[in-house]
Amino acid sequence: MTTSISTVFETEWAHWHDSREDQLRDPLGFLSLTGLHWLTDQPERLPDVPGTWWVTDDKVFITAQPADRLEFDGTRIAGVQIVKPAEGAPGLSVLHEHRVLEVIRRTGRYAVRVHDPAAPALSSFDGIPSYAPDPRWVVQGRFTPFDEQRTVTTGAVVDGLEHHHTASGTIEFTIGEATERVIAFGDPSDLRLLFTDATSGITTYPAARALAVGAPDADGTVRLDFNRAANLPCAFTDFATCPLAPAENRLRVAIEAGEQHPRLGRNA
Repeated sequence: MTTSISTVFETEWAHWHDSREDQLRDPLGFLSLTGLHWLTDQPERLPDVPGTWWVTDDKVFITAQPADRLEFDGTRIAGVQIVKPAEGAPGLSVLHEHRVLEVIRRTGRYAVRVHDPAAPALSSFDGIPSYAPDPRWVVQGRFTPFDEQRTVTTGAVVDGLEHHHTASGTIEFTIGEATERVIAFGDPSDLRLLFTDATSGITTYPAARALAVGAPDADGTVRLDFNRAANLPCAFTDFATCPLAPAENRLRVAIEAGEQHPRLGRNA
């Protein structure tokens, strides 16, 4: 019976892990990033990017000629094109041959993020290093909702940026002799955590890892499977703008489970 349970647990984790790696192999996903260029109110040419780019009155202006081969919304840019990305949302795509120039807005600042399916990080990707799955890292917690949802502001891996998260309550759980209480983000039907722990910066990425929690039971019980603690995009690339974990979610214990730092021993 023990072998059967362990086999099912490990198989389900392997499916999750394989799915994570498949996501990262997306030809235009985060591993395809080759640049992050912040725009100013002065027209300028960006490194290895056609056209001239600048920001005025919360609008991004792009000046290009047909020979620059820039397209937006199915039309070749010839002259001036204005785009207005939303704060914190996925960017707007300007196409340049096989590349996507993603125009984003973060904390009121605008940038162009370059996606290239020929990116070295994508071609050299050989999987996400992880701790071996272990059922002892599946723990029960208790969700306590706030009277009203609140906004929690965190920093980001890019200095000067902020992230604003909707928080629904707290989750309390015990690992060993340590009892921890963390802030749970998201709607109560789909909770998630951003956290660091005593492994952060040693075997795991220092800024944060994410954990999907889902909906609590009627009595507030939640299941925390730290074997599925996942890296944010910034663990794989310097061209992401990921959030930091809030101060309340910096765990004292070492969570030796889930995904490890993918760039340790390389360029980390």
